[in-house]
Amino acid sequence: QVQPVESGGGLVQAGDSLRLSCAASTGTFSHCIIGWFRQGPGKEREFVAAVSWSAGVISYADPVKGRFIISRDNAKNTVYLQMNNLKPDDTAVYYCAADFRSRLVDEFSIRVGESAYDYWGQGTQVTVSS
Repeated sequence: QVQPVESGGGLVQAGDSLRLSCAASTGTFSHCIIGWFRQGPGKEREFVAAVSWSAGVISYADPVKGRFIISRDNAKNTVYLQMNNLKPDDTAVYYCAADFRSRLVDEFSIRVGESAYDYWGQGTQVTVSS
């Protein structure tokens, strides 16, 4: 079992950058796909980006392509979400989640539905002012 913990949220202005971190407070991210989701005010939670821990496959949602970069540090057991050129529409609580895959071949297929993710962090608030 792995417990993700997010950090790095805050209040920034439009056009600024922010980097979120997701660390495994217990367990490891081995055999997992690590996803970032967000839930804005009055909106449903949505997929943002994900990376497979061993295979290194990456996927982005269209609204963040070209602005956000997801990466992982195996030694630190941490996943990062670098968010550039932030917009007010990016305002949301950002969640990190882990989708445990028992086989390496399964890590080549990233699932974007939140029901596929087994372990969730508490979330970190990102607010972008205009």
